[in-house]
Amino acid sequence: MTEPRTPNSRPDSAEPGSRPAGTAASTLTAPPPAAPAAENTSVTPTARQVWTRTRGIALALVLLLIAGVAIAAVRSGEKHGTLDPRSADQYGSRAVAELLADRGVDTRLVTTTAEARAATGRDTTLLVAVPDLLTPHQQEQLLAATADSGGRTLLVAPGSASVGRLAPGVTVDPAPSVDSTLAPACDLPEARRAGPADTGGHRYDVPRAGAENACYPSDGAPTLLRLASATGDGDTVVLGSPDILLNDRLDKQGNASLALQLLGTRPHLVWYLPSLSDDAAAGDAQNDRGFFDLLPSGWLWGTLQLFIAAALAALWRARRMGPLVAERLPVAIRASETVEGRARLYRKANARDRAATALRISTRTTLAPLIGIPPSQAHMPETFLPALARQLPTPTQDLHTLLFGPPPTTDAALIALADHLDALKREVRHS
Repeated sequence: MTEPRTPNSRPDSAEPGSRPAGTAASTLTAPPPAAPAAENTSVTPTARQVWTRTRGIALALVLLLIAGVAIAAVRSGEKHGTLDPRSADQYGSRAVAELLADRGVDTRLVTTTAEARAATGRDTTLLVAVPDLLTPHQQEQLLAATADSGGRTLLVAPGSASVGRLAPGVTVDPAPSVDSTLAPACDLPEARRAGPADTGGHRYDVPRAGAENACYPSDGAPTLLRLASATGDGDTVVLGSPDILLNDRLDKQGNASLALQLLGTRPHLVWYLPSLSDDAAAGDAQNDRGFFDLLPSGWLWGTLQLFIAAALAALWRARRMGPLVAERLPVAIRASETVEGRARLYRKANARDRAATALRISTRTTLAPLIGIPPSQAHMPETFLPALARQLPTPTQDLHTLLFGPPPTTDAALIALADHLDALKREVRHS
């Protein structure tokens, strides 16, 4: 593609009147200096440019990572689990564990069913913090271990998923207690000494329990049960709410008294916090649940929403098939504006080699018919240069460097090349 040389095709650094008048002939005798090699005109961003553009984002990510590591390090020594006897936050149970220690009751934390079964005994109270997290197989194993142990088992807020197996004969009322603080309304010594307490939560129905073992009723359904073992001296206590064990509720009502009496009847307390990492739970989950059962419901709904959004986007952006319609261009652009725009792009990219090549090709194409050779031979030095030399009064000049030489290395050299090419075309036309 050739580009005609126009007055407006000179790079932006050229100023009108920069070349004194009357120097057309002299420029032919002083060709521009040859450049040893072409400059790299690649527009690919360098590593320095990429770093300059992305250093803000990189710095923000580094700060975020440092903040996350710092927070994790600060919290690494703290225990914030709900009903955790090591935790001192509002949902932990460290306060009741400390009070029990002052009364000679040692507390041991376990996280697996095997440890809980091994720790049961006549002088031990087993507290199951979240019974609903246990699988049916774990619940059956735990019931078998505690039935004849002679100790006490305290179930904290068991729901319909666990109370039927861990406390046979007991069912959960579908409607929970409306009130949090309830009165004992029973003859159980621990409840009568504690008085009103925050046991309001699950309500239970127990046909085989006596009235003295059903305490803290809400609308006639108890929220605390004591079930005597049928084969030994042990018992099972079903507690409808964990509030009496929490740090921030221990000093309310008779919560502390009730908690200490229920947990302090034996010298040893085994605090069982069910864990998802338990081998027994993991084995049951793998046997009973498939791959899609392991995915949270939110992921499934999110995937469905993304699929619907992708389908709507495809429908919106899909190509409409129909007959071809001829469309006129909105505007016509003048050639001079195109040349100026391309010149600015060349300058912005420092593409002096391409600009010089375009100027030389345009000059050779313009001069070819004037010196009597076909345009196809305008780019062959062995044919074009002898024919051009015969048309000039001073053929001793270095025309090869001017028309086929290396690209200029500076903007000033590029402007000088353009001036030399203009002068050459004028001299050929005059001759």
